[in-house]
Amino acid sequence: SHDSIDSMIGRMHHVVLDCPDPPALATFYSSLLGLPVTYQDDDWVVVAVNETTSGLAFQRAPGNRPSTWPDPEVPQQIHLDIMVEDPATAGPQVLAIGAVKLDGQDVYGDPAGHPFCLIRRPRWAPPISATP
Repeated sequence: SHDSIDSMIGRMHHVVLDCPDPPALATFYSSLLGLPVTYQDDDWVVVAVNETTSGLAFQRAPGNRPSTWPDPEVPQQIHLDIMVEDPATAGPQVLAIGAVKLDGQDVYGDPAGHPFCLIRRPRWAPPISATP
């Protein structure tokens, strides 16, 4: 059985890619996926089905170096945004299941060290509950 389904803490929001030029990379993925740019500011661009859907986000990271994968010199650069009702409440919950606190507000690492952010549920998203 999957006890985690009965004790859901959050829901996938965005998969976030670091990049030096968010608008350019978002334009690429918009064309690739046939999806519109649904949000854009100077440092953050989202490509999704519509303005009330989670999707791919592109975050400005000055000096970001392309991954050299599979050579480990420059690792793959991506993180997950997890939407929760309240990041302050969800923080201890994710720590209890094996996450570690990383530098930054509401930033955690999974047990293998991949970073993820706890993001307060946007108004457009339905409430997060344990039942699908």
